Amino acid sequence: MAVELGPLVSEVKEPIVLDDLSNKTIAIDAYNTIYQFLSIIRGPDGTPLMDSHGNVTSHLSGLFYRTINLLEHKITPIFVFDGIPPALKQRTIEARIHRREEAKKEWSEALKKGMMEQARTHAMASTRINKEIVASAKELLGYMGIPFIQAPSEGEAQAAMMTKEGLVDASATQDYDIFLFGSDIAVRNLTISGRRKLPRKNVFVDITPERVELKRLLTHLGLNQKQLIWLGMLMGTDFNEGIDGVGPKTALKIVKEKKSLKEVVDYVNGKYKNGFEVEPAEVEDVFLRPETSEIGKSDLNALLKDARPNKEKLMKFMCDDHDFSQERVDKFADTLAGYKSAAGQRGIGAWV
Repeated sequence: MAVELGPLVSEVKEPIVLDDLSNKTIAIDAYNTIYQFLSIIRGPDGTPLMDSHGNVTSHLSGLFYRTINLLEHKITPIFVFDGIPPALKQRTIEARIHRREEAKKEWSEALKKGMMEQARTHAMASTRINKEIVASAKELLGYMGIPFIQAPSEGEAQAAMMTKEGLVDASATQDYDIFLFGSDIAVRNLTISGRRKLPRKNVFVDITPERVELKRLLTHLGLNQKQLIWLGMLMGTDFNEGIDGVGPKTALKIVKEKKSLKEVVDYVNGKYKNGFEVEPAEVEDVFLRPETSEIGKSDLNALLKDARPNKEKLMKFMCDDHDFSQERVDKFADTLAGYKSAAGQRGIGAWV
C-alpha cells in the first residue's frame, strides 16, 4: 500500500499546466504510470485493449500517445523501471496479488449479472503488471527514442535520488511515497490528466497536473525528513502495514511529540494493541538508504543524446505486431521523427 498522505498534502499542492514544465526533464515512475494506463484504458465492461493475438495493449496506447503529448509541450521524460523489490515488500506484494485475484472474480460475476459499471470498477482493481507488459513497454520506448533507466530496486527511490542530485527537475508518480524517499519536487497527474468519472457515481471530475515541493510540505507539517518517514510508517507503507486506528492527524501528532523512532515505537507498543509487525528501523532504513544506481550528469546526458526514434521499427511494432491504426500511428510518429532530446545541450533546468 502506498502511504496515504493526501489529506496532509492538500494545502501545499500547486495546480500547474503542462506548459509550466516546458524545457524540464522529468523522471517518471514507469510501473506507476503503466499501472494507471492498464487501469483506465479499458472498454465499458472493463476489458483492456488487446491485439488480435490476445496481448494487452492498453499500456502501449497510453505510453505512445501520452508521451508524445509531453514531447509536444517540450518536456523531456525519462522512465524509471522497478528492479528487485526489498524483502520487506514481499508481504505487500502477496496481499496485492490476493486482492487482484478477488477483484478478477468479482469482475466475472458482475459481467454475468450484466452490471457493466461495477464490472469495470472490479476490472480496474484486478490490474497487474507482468514481465510481458514491462518488456513490451521498454521495447516501445526504445523505438520511440524515449530514454529509460532500470533501477536496481524501487523505481521511486531511483527517481527521488535523481531529483535530489539535480539530475532531473522533478519526479513524476501518483504515490506520495516519493517524498519518504526524499524527492525535492514531485509532479502528479502528469500522464493521466483529463476528465474522469468517479467510481459508482454519475460524477465527473477534472484531473489536472499538480506540483508539490518537499521543503514546503515539511514546513507546512512542521516535520523533518525522518519524522515524515515515521509518519508514513504509522499510516502504512509498501514495507509495513501501519497501526490500526492511526490516521493522518493522529500520526502527525505522534511524530511531533516524539523525538526518536524508539520513542515512537515505545508509544505505539504502550498505546495500541498491535504494534509494528516488522522491525521499524529496517523500514526507516529502506527510505533513508534505498538501493539506487549512481548516475552522473555525463551519464544522463549521454543517455538523452543517444535516444533516437526509429520510425520503421515503431510502425512495425505498433501496427503489424499490435494492430494499432497505421494512419494514426504514422501521423504521431512524424512528431517523433524530428524529436531530438536537447536535455544534454541545455543542461538540467531549474524551477523558477
